[in-house]
Amino acid sequence: MGDVRTTVTLDDDLSIMLKQEMRSAGKSFRETVNDFLRLGLNARRAMQPATKFVVRPKPMGPPPGRSYDNVEELLDWLDSPIRR
Repeated sequence: MGDVRTTVTLDDDLSIMLKQEMRSAGKSFRETVNDFLRLGLNARRAMQPATKFVVRPKPMGPPPGRSYDNVEELLDWLDSPIRR
């Protein structure tokens, strides 16, 4: 595929950054735009998909030998000095 000519409307901030990059790199507008498009597109291709987050449920309940029947006793046990 040969060169493709197109019209692109740039946001003001991008236009300013491209002009600064053109001056500092000593490159033309075309070279600068192509360089940064390549950078962005290659970076996107190189991104690894995020690993799937899996929640593994665990059985919950009162500690062994305890029950929810007497909440005050359970709270006393949890607040005891030995538990701290």
